[in-house]
Amino acid sequence: MTDEATTGPAMSTEREFRVLPGRDDAEWLFLDVDSADPTYVPREAVPDVDAGNRVRATLSWDDGEPVVEDLAVEAATTVAFVETTEPIFEAAEECFERARAGGEPMNSRVTYGTDNEPNGVVYTFADQPGSRDLLAEFRDGGTPLEPLVDRAAHPEGVDPPFSVYVIDPAEPFLVVYIVLEPDGLLDETVADTYLRVGASEQ
Repeated sequence: MTDEATTGPAMSTEREFRVLPGRDDAEWLFLDVDSADPTYVPREAVPDVDAGNRVRATLSWDDGEPVVEDLAVEAATTVAFVETTEPIFEAAEECFERARAGGEPMNSRVTYGTDNEPNGVVYTFADQPGSRDLLAEFRDGGTPLEPLVDRAAHPEGVDPPFSVYVIDPAEPFLVVYIVLEPDGLLDETVADTYLRVGASEQ
């Protein structure tokens, strides 16, 4: 929890947060986009947000519990965390193979539509030895998504909202796919493939 939570109910803070799933279905994780400090907020206190939204919120604390005094959605980006048995798409496979050939644990590439315009950015992360769970790290905020979203936006000259898919396939790597046009054809295709068929959404 952020430092302000320990100073009593008189303290409040206005920050930007990335909204992520909490530790259970009754809470949201508000991850400070600058410091990556986590704050867990009851979902009933903020019913009008979705996982992945970037929000500006004023929080205060009442006996150590966070209270949302004000909230506005800055970017309606959404994020889904999914384990799947479906074959991973070719661009992600090629991205990972390039990384493996170069001995790198991470790689990225821009994907393009049939009009040769950028429609997404894919990142691949090689599975780590031991018990490290990359899907859980992204979902719980231990590894922030913020730098990846920022990198997807600026080089391509586009602004959020995006659709972000964190996909754990039956492959030796994890995929983060940032789709630049929510509700577009690519977004529908990825959702149909990995969220609605052969997948377990986290």
